[in-house]
Amino acid sequence: MSTGWNIGIIGGSGLAQGIALEDAQEIAVASPFGEASGPVTIGRLAGVRFTFIARHGSGHRLSPSAVNYRANIDVLKRCGVTDLLALSAIGSLNEEMAPGHFVAVDQLIDRTQGRANSFFGASSSGGGLVAHVSLADPTCPRLSALVADAAEAAGATVHRSGCYIAIEGPQFSTRAESKLYRQWGADVIGMTAMPEARLAREAELPYALLGVVTDYDSWRAGEEDVDAARVLSVMQANAQTAQAALRLLAEKLDGPRQPSPIDHALDGAIMTSPATRDPQLAAMLDAVAGRVLR
Repeated sequence: MSTGWNIGIIGGSGLAQGIALEDAQEIAVASPFGEASGPVTIGRLAGVRFTFIARHGSGHRLSPSAVNYRANIDVLKRCGVTDLLALSAIGSLNEEMAPGHFVAVDQLIDRTQGRANSFFGASSSGGGLVAHVSLADPTCPRLSALVADAAEAAGATVHRSGCYIAIEGPQFSTRAESKLYRQWGADVIGMTAMPEARLAREAELPYALLGVVTDYDSWRAGEEDVDAARVLSVMQANAQTAQAALRLLAEKLDGPRQPSPIDHALDGAIMTSPATRDPQLAAMLDAVAGRVLR
């Protein structure tokens, strides 16, 4: 059965095996934007194609700052992904979002530094190719709702809205920072959603983020300090629920995929005139933006 969906999953290293993809194949896909985190695993669940990449590489060898987000998005696009789901560990800045809960993020604040956050811009040859996409609503409401429904059906407590603040890391927040982010209106905190969500929009991929709350960050009085061991423990305890949610998501995608407005995010976004576009950069963008550059 083919429904037209190809769900890209960016997540933890053991997830593809855990969701028992049918006819799974692991392949290396080259990107002009450098080396991706690793090979992709392609297979099917309930007749729906899924394409998985481990964000931090095999054995979690890449820190959030070292991930090549552009290459990861580019290779997923080259694999024919239509929609992109990120699965992430997150800290909570909201009393109601307790460890073990799941959050379907709908807003983002970017506090990362120095990461390549766009496929577009100036080139070393003096030319360039500039584009400005809309990012007012950085996640896809359709995919987010489908994922939230699936997580609830799998038995999770799900919050269907939440503002995620992305920090550079790899250290966790100071107490002062954690309290400041709460004042800004952030509900959860992590290190990887940006520039991932930005790049997904430039690649015209509807993006959803389902986060698993692992801790209360550093703001809560009397709470133990955040450490990596606690984060890993909560993630492992919720891995089966996340995997079950993906299986249930596949079952919900039993009809043909209808177009999304995000499929045309680059319409009108290219600012550089055809005569002054850098041909080398344009060639690198064949997967991401070939639809509007041909």
